Amino acid sequence: MRVVIQRVTKAEVVINGAEKRSAGQGLLILAGFENADTADDVVWLAKKAVNLRIFNDDNGVMNLSLNDIGGDVMIVSQFTLHAKTKKGNRPSYIHAAPPGIAVPLYESFVDEVRKLIKGKAVTGEFGAHMEISLVNDGPVTIVIDTKNKE
Repeated sequence: MRVVIQRVTKAEVVINGAEKRSAGQGLLILAGFENADTADDVVWLAKKAVNLRIFNDDNGVMNLSLNDIGGDVMIVSQFTLHAKTKKGNRPSYIHAAPPGIAVPLYESFVDEVRKLIKGKAVTGEFGAHMEISLVNDGPVTIVIDTKNKE
């Protein structure tokens, strides 16, 4: 499981050109799943994301977590996070999980995050065309992969 976490002042997703969902200050999480991902990956990464101390305290030091600031989360599925680009110019998505595997993992990840946060959690729509707008605060962007826990 691989995520890109962005600290945002706001985020919005438009789904299939019509439905709009938004979140306030907090995190935008782009989440990609692969065939080898498990429920343990989902739980570990949900806790890691929610507890990252990447929000500024009163001294301007990144020392606060999402719950410390009462922030929101937007979670959007993004299979392209598992693109392989070693050969040629067309990315391969062979390691990205097919919907039968990815959808339950995505839904589980959303549920885990919702259990852990004080603010609201909104989502994109799996498999839909989405347009995402955000204001990255900092900018702060962090990539985490459960197969390479650094």
